Amino acid sequence: MDIRNRVIAILAEQALLDPSDVHEDMTLKDLGIDSLGVVESIFAIEEAFDISVPFNANEPLKSDFDISSVGAIVAAVERLVAERAA
Repeated sequence: MDIRNRVIAILAEQALLDPSDVHEDMTLKDLGIDSLGVVESIFAIEEAFDISVPFNANEPLKSDFDISSVGAIVAAVERLVAERAA
């Protein structure tokens, strides 16, 4: 499974949705994921990809991890995975 599909599967599981209902232009709010769900999703992403996500739940807007949309999260995870592999 590629990074995009794994991230979408993690977010879909958190939102109790089918992955086919999750689209890259959706926000976490669109998915019904609250702040606790965001933290749980970040932990699941870190575990799934063996990466450390630079996200501060207390100051999410100051984090170096864009959670503005599903597509932004996918892009950020792809970047972190690439950096880890380099």
